[in-house]
Order: sequence, then C-alpha cells, then structure tokens
Amino acid sequence: MKKAGKVHKPITTRKRLFLFVLFGWLLLILGDRVGDLELYQGSFVATYALGITSVILLTGYSGQLSLGQSALMAVGAYAGALSIFNAGWHPVIGLIMSALVAGVFGLILGLIAARLSGPYLAGTTLALAISLPTLANQFPILGAEEGIVFDVGLPPARFGEDFSQYKWFFWISSLAALIMVFFIVNLLSSRYGRTFKAVRDNPVAAQLAGINVGRLKVNAFAISSGVAGLSGGLLVMLISGVSPSAFPLSLSFSLLGAAVVTGLYSLKGVILGGLVLVAIPEIADSLVSRIGGSEGFTTVLPGFIVSALLILAVVFTPNGPGHLLKKHH
Repeated sequence: MKKAGKVHKPITTRKRLFLFVLFGWLLLILGDRVGDLELYQGSFVATYALGITSVILLTGYSGQLSLGQSALMAVGAYAGALSIFNAGWHPVIGLIMSALVAGVFGLILGLIAARLSGPYLAGTTLALAISLPTLANQFPILGAEEGIVFDVGLPPARFGEDFSQYKWFFWISSLAALIMVFFIVNLLSSRYGRTFKAVRDNPVAAQLAGINVGRLKVNAFAISSGVAGLSGGLLVMLISGVSPSAFPLSLSFSLLGAAVVTGLYSLKGVILGGLVLVAIPEIADSLVSRIGGSEGFTTVLPGFIVSALLILAVVFTPNGPGHLLKKHH
C-alpha cells in the first residue's frame, strides 16, 4: 500500500509576521555585538538584498527579464537625495519618496514595455541602464558628473552617545528591508501573487483564464521598480551622496547574477545574495594581497568570481541552495 506523502501546511500571514519580527529581534541583538565595520557591511547586505528582491519579483515571478535595475535604483537614489538635500525632509521621508518616485517611473516604463518580452525587453532595459545615468549629467539640479553630496545627520540623541551612526544606518536599512520583503512575500503568497506565476509559465493560458496579462506585467514592473528605488535610496544614504557613476551597468549584472545564485524563483536566499555581493570584493582584495597582482587584476577579479559562482549555481543548484536543501530533506 502506497504511503501518503507529507502535506506541507502553508505559512499564514500571522506566522510569517512572527518569523519576521523574530528575525528583526535577532538582528537587533547582533547589532549590539559587532563593530562599526560589520554594521556598515550589514547595511550594504540589506540594501543589496532589496535590489535582488526587485530582480526576483520581476524576472523570477512575472517572467520579465530586465537588465536595467541599476537605472531604477538611480531614479530612487536621486529622488531620495533631492528630498533630503534640497527639500530638507527627514531621511525616512526621503526613502519613502525613493520608492514612490521609482515606482511611478517603473509604471510609465512598464506601460511602454508591456508589449515587449524576452530579448526585446532585455535590450530596452539595457539601453535604459546605459543612458539614464548619462542623462543625469545634463541637469544642474542633479549635480552633473559630481552628483549630490549630503549628510543624513547624526542618529537621534535619545539613543545615547554610544549609539554610532553605523548602527543607525544598520537599523534603518535592516528595518526597511524587512518591511518591504515582508510585504512582497505576502503579496506573492496571495491569489494576486499567484497570477504572476501563471503569466510567467504560460501567458496564453493565463489570458484564456481571464487574467489581464498586460496589466499584470505593468503592475509587476511598477512594484519591482519601487523596491529597486528603495534600495537605491538606502545606498545613497550609506555613501552620503549620489552620482551617475554610483549606478553602473555592472550593478545590474551583479544583482541579476546574485539572484540566479540564490534562486531566481524564491525570496528565501536574498540575504545570502546580499552577503555574496558584499563579501566578493573583500575576498578579491584578500586574494590579490596574498598572490600579488596589478590594479587591473583587482578590478576584474570580483566579476570573475561572480561569473564562476553563477556557472556553479546553474550547474548544481539551478533553483537555489534552499531548494537543494529541501530536496535532500
């Protein structure tokens, strides 16, 4: 007699909220036990995790291949910088503006690109990633080539004199990433989110089932752009400025590569992807200092390591490390 397979109960929103609060509490404890350098690196991990989330949402769930995430991050970065530097708004409001402005920009871009797919959409977004930072040089309000340099200020005095600015960055970036990823996970677990997968797997069947494929793709593009914009806003807060050179085309490829390495169809590995992007330059510097090499070798080595990881991931864990562990279990 054949045994019935184990039934996995879906995680409810309440349980998911508990897990996210528990994870945030663990990060809070961790933040009190590490130094400023680790806190600063942790802030970048959370920022890149958001950028990878935007790639997975757009490409992994809605089936739209974009190579222009760095441009969308730049839109959010400039919106946040102008809100903080020119308008004098609070950094938290600046981050909200980063997500909103990038989301609206993505909505307009999605309306234009709704009829494109595959290499045509990839080519369009690639052109955007190349041209948009250059376009920023033409507007004096955006600071031209030098960009906009600003300081988000010291942390609130009520946290005490021992509360460093690096810990303040870590709190803001981690909290922003947790809230946004919680929102995206719940969206993708809902009935509306499942239509994303239907459109990705078979757009014709989805259309016959009554799903408005074009509208769904536009909405996915807008939400993904908002997430990327928030990631860009966090990034300029960490580096205290924004300029066209801060969002090169290689950033788009790095985010896409990290998304593939951690699993393009699941959000469970986004933190691992952020860790990979932060750790690889450190590993490259360490290798170069040990074996010796030119400055050019130091520049190309991170890209080589990402490419090697990408090939290994595609060969051995095409659905991400999380799926491999689940399969063995």
